[in-house]
Amino acid sequence: MSNPFFDRSPAFNSKGGVGTTPNGYPAMPGYQPGAQYGQAPTQGYPGYSQATTQTYPGYGQAPAQGYPGYGQVSPNQVAGLEAQYAAPSATNVDRGRMTYDDVIVRTAGMFALILGTGALSWMLATNRATMGVGYLVMILGSIGALVLGLVNSFKKEPSPALIMAYAACEGAMLGAFSGVMNYFYPGIVIQAMGATAATFVVMLCAYKFANFRVSARVARILLIAMGGYLLFSLVNLVLMATGAVTDPWGLRGSVTIMGIPLGVIVGLVVVVMAAVSLAMDFEAIQRGVEGGLPTRYAWAGAFGLVVTIVWLYVEFLRILAILRDN
Repeated sequence: MSNPFFDRSPAFNSKGGVGTTPNGYPAMPGYQPGAQYGQAPTQGYPGYSQATTQTYPGYGQAPAQGYPGYGQVSPNQVAGLEAQYAAPSATNVDRGRMTYDDVIVRTAGMFALILGTGALSWMLATNRATMGVGYLVMILGSIGALVLGLVNSFKKEPSPALIMAYAACEGAMLGAFSGVMNYFYPGIVIQAMGATAATFVVMLCAYKFANFRVSARVARILLIAMGGYLLFSLVNLVLMATGAVTDPWGLRGSVTIMGIPLGVIVGLVVVVMAAVSLAMDFEAIQRGVEGGLPTRYAWAGAFGLVVTIVWLYVEFLRILAILRDN
């Protein structure tokens, strides 16, 4: 699976998790793994399933005089039964289970916090009087987003407080970074946001209406590719920090292949990887809803989705900036 949180969380894993049997089916209340159902007891009561030669008076006949109220049902009981049969079936909301609306609302809340903190850091980074503070906010936000992102990815139970703290740090980093990029390349942020939104809508429609799914083999290839991209990014960062490469984008801008900057080629490949990751995130969320996960796991679904969307936006921003430079 592409997203590290969905990959590590047994709740979203297709191999069986919270609310599922070993075969992947939703578990019913009272289900116990390993228990055998539908078998007769090996030791019954004395005389069980044995005929008797002795009969009792009136056996099999209705008693002439029963217990008080025997065979009688009060009108209130009848009305109560009729109301229960007429009532609609219990939904995931009634049973305290995760729904798609829960994921959407929490995702919207995270983006609202990202936009709020991002607007503040944007103003700090683009104002000459507070530019130094803006850069400091961007660095601290980057560190905080990295640390909290790892913490949330490795947690088995989602923590709303930590997830919203991650959104605040992510917004501080993205706002300052986007502000600086838009200062040097006017209009680039709107272009990157439009490209990100378009990719999200296309992948959602492909998943919903075209039944686009990622096979296990493609998922493994994607995981290897992500590891290679991470290694490339670390090497590029070290070369830029040590001054071995003077280009502002490092190897992305200094190396060209057939006249095309390496950053554009790598960026397009990474955009495809992020788009495929979106489809895998959709599938993980769908498994969580159909598996009847508790409502709190909607925070996990929102977190995983936001991580992928932010990754996609940053890649589009970088590609557009390299194209502007060339």
